[in-house]
Amino acid sequence: MADAALVEDLYRFEELLSPEEAEVLLRVREFLAREVAPHANEWWGRAEFPHHLVPRYAELGIAGLAYTEKPASSLLNGFIALEMARVDASMATFYGVHAGLAMGSIARCGSEEQRDRWLPAMARMEQIGAFALTEPQGGSDVAAGLRTTARRDGDSWVLNGAKRWIGNATFADLVVVWARDEETDHVLGFVVRGDNPGLSATRIGNKMALRTVENADVVLTDCRVPEADRLQQANGFRDTADVLRHTRSGVAWEAVGVILGAYRIALDYTVEREQFGGPIARFQLVQDLLVRMLGNATSCLGMVVRLAQLEDSGTFRDEHSALAKAYCTTRMRETVGWGRELLAGNGIVLDYSIARFVADAEALYSYEGTREINTLIVGRAATGIGAFV
Repeated sequence: MADAALVEDLYRFEELLSPEEAEVLLRVREFLAREVAPHANEWWGRAEFPHHLVPRYAELGIAGLAYTEKPASSLLNGFIALEMARVDASMATFYGVHAGLAMGSIARCGSEEQRDRWLPAMARMEQIGAFALTEPQGGSDVAAGLRTTARRDGDSWVLNGAKRWIGNATFADLVVVWARDEETDHVLGFVVRGDNPGLSATRIGNKMALRTVENADVVLTDCRVPEADRLQQANGFRDTADVLRHTRSGVAWEAVGVILGAYRIALDYTVEREQFGGPIARFQLVQDLLVRMLGNATSCLGMVVRLAQLEDSGTFRDEHSALAKAYCTTRMRETVGWGRELLAGNGIVLDYSIARFVADAEALYSYEGTREINTLIVGRAATGIGAFV
């Protein structure tokens, strides 16, 4: 049985959830404890995605919570992302790509007909989504440097280009592809079916982080997409950025989950590990690192809770999610390092889990905008001066 309350949440932020929301979160927590935690290291070590678990995730009924007639609060959605990352950042990433990036693109940039056509099946996880923005030669500069092209041809569009690091793309039913209109130079969004003959996805191997996630290189070769599958409300990169503003806050929540997970591993280990005639948790230097880890967990959790409140109030801006993503992932990197230090030699062995957290933190630190790019977003808001090249 999973803990009903987390010792990692010292200030008890979770109590801000309503009783109904807390019940949903506990259901997710118990599922992860039962179905994911015992196998996460094994999947990660073999770089194997647990496809058999997707129907079980669907039974939780959480993928469509943000897109119902009465959408769930950002606070609940944030805590779900945190809970997944607290156990396994790979599964949190799979879920974030599907329910955040792919479904979020359709919800924010699709027409009412498109939302009705795609979102219900995606909410039931009968169709899995992917999100294709990053390119082999374009990451941080993708707003201006997007090279994938879209050419109108009658009632269809023809897409050509390449994408990289596309999570879920090897098995996705729907891939949201962002491409530049050859005629207008505007960035447009398209929902491309995974079995489209013009789309190919090749799994990226030899990763040191998020090894359970199936990231892919995607190639679009004269990929024909009907006008009906062009996201009707995506008319420029500003609309793409609107999706990213919301999903970036999700990554901040995931980073906090990794912090909490690493802290719990270190706490349990130091209480159980005996040296010099007793548990190492009784030593002052060990307690110092544990308290530093808990301090990072608490401060970052407080930040993302407030971020969720801003999102629900409608006062949420780019700099809010950018600061949270930059700050929480930096503190995450620091915290998992302290956790590995407390486990000493056992900290580099996958069996003790902390090594997985250390490695996965490197991916979260980089995706959805590097620390430097998010810093420039916040700096522009603070000074009124853009420092982008």
